[in-house]
Amino acid sequence: MNILAVDDERIQLEELVDSIKEAIPEAEVTSFRKPKEALEYIKQLKSKDNRVDLAFLDIEMSGMNGLELAKELKDVNHKTNIVFVTGYSQYAVDAFSVTASNYIMKPVSKDGVLRAMERLRYPIIKNNKRLKVKCFGNFDLFADDKPVKFARTKTKELFAYLISKNGTRCSNNEIISVIWENENNTSDLQEYYRKLVLDLTQTFKSAEIEDVLIKERGFIAVVTDKLSCDMYDFINRDSSAINAYTGEFMSQYKWAKFEPFLT
Repeated sequence: MNILAVDDERIQLEELVDSIKEAIPEAEVTSFRKPKEALEYIKQLKSKDNRVDLAFLDIEMSGMNGLELAKELKDVNHKTNIVFVTGYSQYAVDAFSVTASNYIMKPVSKDGVLRAMERLRYPIIKNNKRLKVKCFGNFDLFADDKPVKFARTKTKELFAYLISKNGTRCSNNEIISVIWENENNTSDLQEYYRKLVLDLTQTFKSAEIEDVLIKERGFIAVVTDKLSCDMYDFINRDSSAINAYTGEFMSQYKWAKFEPFLT
């Protein structure tokens, strides 16, 4: 969940961000003191096919007030939930004139944020990535929460290896040497490998999931932004992923290794 917080007063912005994080610890909160910088940020997100789910905006700001900023944000994405933060209740009517979800009074508290979350105009989708990868324990893959079926077990292992490399370009020879560790890299084996790559591509096409793979001459990689993965969440220090890891990683594959480190 992406949340935007904007207040031109430093201390009040810090209090707002702290309250949001206390109420919604899983959220990613980005804060700005300058409304125009916040607007530029949300435009950049849209260019990357991402969005701000919820914006907490102070109403009284210099340069561009919260009501003006809200209208601009709605022009970028009309489904951005707006919650105004104000010390003056008379702004309530103006707040709802720009289809705000709610408004909360200063000083902002955890309870105030939670109450605002109960009346959001647009439901927040926590994860809009259709492809979900599970690495902890056995390796598994889900599309729209349903297991992906592979025609060949080696096709699934190929994708598991690409996932383990976290977006790094892998050469065909590297993959063959790992997956078929004790076999000679013959022309027949290379032909079989090419069939696996084709099978993997067709598997995603059948699931109507595109652009998951980058294929270049002699190389292949996974596009990490197109999927969610417990290993990637762990690397990004997501607490739920860290708690889910019990020491087993892609257990069905002998080559699989994961050496987590936390500081």
